[in-house]
Amino acid sequence: MTKIMEQLKDIVLYIKWGNISKDYFGFSRSWIYQRLNGYDGNGNPCEFTPSQKETLREAFRDIARRLNETADSL
Repeated sequence: MTKIMEQLKDIVLYIKWGNISKDYFGFSRSWIYQRLNGYDGNGNPCEFTPSQKETLREAFRDIARRLNETADSL
């Protein structure tokens, strides 16, 4: 398992990765799965750039904020 997947193991099943890829990065679902799994479509190693990691962190923060707002409104 790649380092990033190890870090995400507690939430990976709860996230719609295709939506994050499209909404926050502007890429396809396959793009984010390749980064998460550490290889591209040709089997070559690939990973998130430092800038993309920051985008992913901000996406998680945005989703967490929206979840909290929704929970508070119930």
